[in-house]
Amino acid sequence: MQNRITQLFGIPYPIIQAGMVWCSGWRLAAAVSNAGGLGIIGAGSMYPEVFRTHVQKCKAHTNKPFAVNVPLLYADIKEIFDIIVEEQVKIVFTSAGNPATWTSFLKQHGITVVHVIANTKFALKAQSAGVDAVVAEGFEAGGHNGREETTTFCLVPMIAEALRIPVIAAGGIASGKAMLASFALGAEGVQIGSAFAVAEESSAHPAFKKRIIEAAEGDTALRMKKLLPVRLLKNTFAEAVATAEAEGASAEQLQQMLGRARAKAGMFEGDLEAGELEIGQVAAMIREIKPAAQIIQQIWTEFLTEKERLKSI
Repeated sequence: MQNRITQLFGIPYPIIQAGMVWCSGWRLAAAVSNAGGLGIIGAGSMYPEVFRTHVQKCKAHTNKPFAVNVPLLYADIKEIFDIIVEEQVKIVFTSAGNPATWTSFLKQHGITVVHVIANTKFALKAQSAGVDAVVAEGFEAGGHNGREETTTFCLVPMIAEALRIPVIAAGGIASGKAMLASFALGAEGVQIGSAFAVAEESSAHPAFKKRIIEAAEGDTALRMKKLLPVRLLKNTFAEAVATAEAEGASAEQLQQMLGRARAKAGMFEGDLEAGELEIGQVAAMIREIKPAAQIIQQIWTEFLTEKERLKSI
């Protein structure tokens, strides 16, 4: 397939692996890129020198395009972007902040920039800032999410109609059928998180992966809307947050409950009760731990099969 997304990134399949904290190290990014998608290193959980090591190892294990995801709220943002330039990373996905702050800097260094958004207002701001594409991430997605709770099926067509640049759909996508539906809504690529969080090459803790594939419908919920909305698997911590929110907890109180390194404890170290377990609603449809290459091939094969089937309708 050739479209604006495959041409922009230089990849065979318009399938992008999300840059997930504590899941998206160099092994996963390299595996996805080697399989024909776009692998992404998630910088949000890495100190600068750890991040540099992941970039260097990814470059050593793939000669295919790969990207990095940088949350713009990151404390050591200047160091991270300096490393990106020094290591000659070609593609950067930014999120959780104003793209106007860093897009021109990245573009001056010949870097392709994509920004993650959850509403039309910020999609238009990202386009004005000069980004090359946007990820339209719906309410179903895991991790940090939009306050508007707009679902992927509503968000993607609105964004695609409003913008000139290509749109990548995200949120609730883990199959070829969902990918085809996203394309019907105007997307030219898909970003997939939860399905790759349980890939063999994911750096997530085995206990977290097991919890994901055991998840049932309704096992996730959006929490901490007063602070920074995040979709979590229900556990002791998530239920404590729900109780606090029902009692009117302030953003400061929620921040105190969150503390430090809670996502690391849950997703990387395997504390399934006190940890923060970020995952999407589509976890209820994921039942196996598989290599990243197999995930991509199954999605792509189903996409083509369903595309042909719909021709006869």
